[in-house]
Amino acid sequence: MSRTVKFKGAPLTLTGKIARVGKRAPDFKLISPDLKEVSLADFTGRIKVINFFPSLDTPVCDLQVKEFNKKSAGLSSEVVVIGISKDLPFAQARFCSAHEIKQEVVLSDYRFSSFGLNYGVLIKELNLLARGALIIDQQDCLRYIQLVDEITQAVNFSEVFDSLQKVISSPAVIRKPWGGCVCGK
Repeated sequence: MSRTVKFKGAPLTLTGKIARVGKRAPDFKLISPDLKEVSLADFTGRIKVINFFPSLDTPVCDLQVKEFNKKSAGLSSEVVVIGISKDLPFAQARFCSAHEIKQEVVLSDYRFSSFGLNYGVLIKELNLLARGALIIDQQDCLRYIQLVDEITQAVNFSEVFDSLQKVISSPAVIRKPWGGCVCGK
C-alpha cells in the first residue's frame, strides 16, 4: 500500500502502520452516533466491509456512502458494511437520517484516530482519513484493501463487491501462532 495519496494532484503523507492483506486486522476504537465506543470486536463473527473516506461534506464521500448503502441492501446478515470518517458523530447521524442510510453503520474516528493510524490511512497534513475500502473476514483476517490514489475520486465499487463475493465463497483462514493469518484462496 502506498504511503502517499494525492489531493488534486498534490501529494499528501499517510501516517500510521501499514495494514497488509493476509494479516490479522488491527483493532480500532471508533465513536458511534450515540457517542458509544465501538471496536472491531463489536463485529465478531461477521465479514466486515469497511468504507473509509475524508468527510461526508464532499460530493465524492456523499456518493460513496450512498453507493455502499445501496449495494449492501441485498447482502446476508453475515456481512456488515461500516463507513468510517473523522466527521463528528452528530454530523454523521444527521447525514444518515437525511439520506436514509440504514444498511451501513457509520462511525467516527475523530476522537482517537485509531482506525487511521492502525490501518495507515490517516492523512498527516489534513488529519483526515484517505479514501478506500477493505474487507475483514469472520476470523478478523484482512482479506482486501483498496486505497484510492487521488482522494477526489471514488473507490472502484465493482472491485470491492467482487472481492467480497470471493471472501464469502472462500472463508477458510489458518491462524498463525504469532497472530498472523493465511487467507483462503
